[in-house]
Amino acid sequence: MLFAPAPSNPAFQPLLVQDPVLLRAGAVSDYPAWLSLRERSRAHLTEWEESWTPEQATLSAFKRRLRNYDREARRGGGLSLLVFRLSDNVLVGGATLTNIRYGASRSGVLGYWVGAPFTRRGYGAAAVKALKSHAFERLGLNRIVAACQPGNIASQKLLERSGFVREGRARDYLKINGAWRDHDIYAITAADHRKAAATLS
Repeated sequence: MLFAPAPSNPAFQPLLVQDPVLLRAGAVSDYPAWLSLRERSRAHLTEWEESWTPEQATLSAFKRRLRNYDREARRGGGLSLLVFRLSDNVLVGGATLTNIRYGASRSGVLGYWVGAPFTRRGYGAAAVKALKSHAFERLGLNRIVAACQPGNIASQKLLERSGFVREGRARDYLKINGAWRDHDIYAITAADHRKAAATLS
């Protein structure tokens, strides 16, 4: 079944809560907090993301990204959400589910980032859990893929604890900080998700 684009399908306008975080679409009012967190996390994120120019951090660029994210959600092709600490609504990072495909594939690609002041506190794991559950239980996907650099041990462990299984290594998979880098490919299926849920119930 193909889902209707938002706003007729509320699954593409989610407000996700997974203690200790809340995930929602970004708003223009989030720009100051987003810019502050990105600036404080520059050195930390450089190793794991594509290169950013100063122009990409401007308010106008932020607004363009919000419009693009909204357009992608409306056509049912992806979700780009900000992650907030549930207790005080402080921005701690972001999470995405992109390249959503239905038909024979029914798949998507999951990604996340956590600002430097908030690493290793469970926020990333909670965000991944919330978006993973939403993908399988609300969007009807069958498979989610995530890519992780071989040296990113913390992310590897997070994905494995979240039920993802390493399937192999993709050479020159993404351009990170100006250089093409290999990535390990992890995936989880709807059957994996249901089995884990049954084990916990």
